[in-house]
Amino acid sequence: MNTYFIAGHAKLPQGMAARNLYDSITITLELDFTYGVIVDSSCTLATEHGRAYIRQLLRGYCLNDGVEKLIENVQTHYRGKAGQAIEAALKDVYLQFELVASKE
Repeated sequence: MNTYFIAGHAKLPQGMAARNLYDSITITLELDFTYGVIVDSSCTLATEHGRAYIRQLLRGYCLNDGVEKLIENVQTHYRGKAGQAIEAALKDVYLQFELVASKE
């Protein structure tokens, strides 16, 4: 297996459907060891459509290029209430990525 799994978390805003299920949003990534490319992802948004949309938005992005462009893509394409929480969870998951990358 040439992938690894990391997760990032952030607090959800008040008034969201997902807030009834979770206090925070979790974004998980399956990353290619060699290139840092997102092979697959998941998040804890309340709707299947929202989860699938974020998965599609993240797939194929290379974290070796930094997290800024990925966050910019979220700001451009995701217009739901969880936008800032998704951005914060991506920053958290990127910190986890940097920890793993620094140990290699």
